[in-house]
This record gives sequence, C-alpha cells and structure tokens, in this order.
Amino acid sequence: MVNRRWLIADSGSTKTDWILVSPDDGSQLEVHTCGINPARDARDTIYNVVFHDLLTQLPQDSEVQNVCFYGAGCIQPFSQTVSDILHEALPSGCKVEVESDLLGAARALCAGKPGIACILGTGSNSCLYDGKDIVMHTPPLGYVLGDEGSGSYLGRTLLNGLFKGILPATLKDEFCERYRLSLPTVIERVYRQPAAATFLASLVPFIADHRHLPAIHDMLVAAFRRFISQNIAIYRHPEMPIHCVGGIAYQFDKELQEAATAEKREIGQILRRPVEKIIQYHLNLC
Repeated sequence: MVNRRWLIADSGSTKTDWILVSPDDGSQLEVHTCGINPARDARDTIYNVVFHDLLTQLPQDSEVQNVCFYGAGCIQPFSQTVSDILHEALPSGCKVEVESDLLGAARALCAGKPGIACILGTGSNSCLYDGKDIVMHTPPLGYVLGDEGSGSYLGRTLLNGLFKGILPATLKDEFCERYRLSLPTVIERVYRQPAAATFLASLVPFIADHRHLPAIHDMLVAAFRRFISQNIAIYRHPEMPIHCVGGIAYQFDKELQEAATAEKREIGQILRRPVEKIIQYHLNLC
C-alpha cells in the first residue's frame, strides 16, 4: 500500500531538517541532511544532498505528493536549481514549492497575521509580513557588512574585543587555550579559509559560557540593540512585537528581551526552529 505524504524542509547553510508528514493522521518522520544554499552551492552539491543523503533515508513506500522547501539563499534565480532537482528526485506530478527561509520564518511566527519576523542564527534577517507576503525587507548584507545580532556577528565582536584588549586579558587567555587559536590563526581562518561565517558562529558557545560576565552581557545586549535599530526600526511599526526564530534568539532570549526594552520595543514569539509551525501552517490550508 502506498502511503501518500508531504515533505516539508527547513534548510540553513549548515543543515536541513526534512519532515515527512501524513496530512491524514498527522504522523511524521524527521530526517536530517547537510544544508542547502543554492546561492552558495554548486548544482552537483545540491544534487548529492537530495539523491544520496535524503532519498536513502525516506521509506520506499512513501509517495511524496507535495514538497514545501524553505531555505537560505532560495531566491530567484538560485531557487530554480533546488526546484529542478527536487522534481528530478521525486515522483512525477509532485508539486514543489521552494521559498526563502525568511518566508518560512514569517509563516511560522505570524500564523497568517501581519507581523515582524526575524531570523537570528548563523546569520540574521528580518521582514515585515502582511499575513500572506513579505512586503518589506531589510537586506542583511552578510557577515562582512551586516548580519547584526547573528552568531557570526557575535563571534566577530568577541574576537574584536579579545584581540584589541577591550575584553579582559584573562578571558583572552582562556579563549586561546580552549580553541587553540592565536591572532595569526584567527586571521587565517577568517580571511584565507572558506566558511568564515560558520567559523565565527562556532565561537558562540564560549560567549554562552561567559554570558554572566558584565562585559559579555553588555556585548550581547549591544549586538541585539544594533540589530533592532539597523534592521527593524525602518519598518516603522513600533507597535508590532518582534517575532524571532533561530538558535541565537532562543539561546540568548533574556539579553534579546533586554535589548528590545532599551529600544522601546517588545519581543513576541521566539522559536528555536520554525519547522513544526511551518507544518501546522500547511496543514491548516488542507
């Protein structure tokens, strides 16, 4: 007997969460693969993730009828590559929808109502959502020019404070010992090796372990205030709460709340990941 299913995916640059859902009984199967970012990844890379990592984990008796893929870098023309590969991999007649991770966040956070939706993970992003579409978007500009409040931004700010002597010398010594890093190796990792943003975000656990220190606490609050002032204020809806999804928002919720209060704003819903709410969004459309 063929079990007909929906496949819903939430993909970042690091990993993808795939949920195989039965709309009839609500049963779910979750699998994980490497991240897919078509603005960064070659077609062959995406093909291998879908054909060799995803399909080998799906039950053979599951005929997927609908795919809803939300991912980083999934804007035109890059999203077409993901759509084409999913059409190749899945049964003929399968309906494929590929959208940005930001629209996925908005659908998860705002539940079909107008609101401000944000992503605070390795990178950061935000939008004004009218309940159906994104109507305004502040470009995050990436880890070099922007991404305020993100994991990469926090890692960058930490390194700046440590090596410029803004943060205590004892903290620098502890950091260098823990990560086996020196200034030359940091420069090497950031400027000469690939995936600099991921490297910077990998330093967040050190920040979390020292969030009780006044200097680190102030650094966190300042980063989130900068995110709000440079990315959210432009929407000109101070009455709207700021909804957030992502590991950084979830882990540092208290500092985020403090930053919002200082900016005379309110934090609304915070989700570690959006995929469960995205599933509910689509099931409600059935």
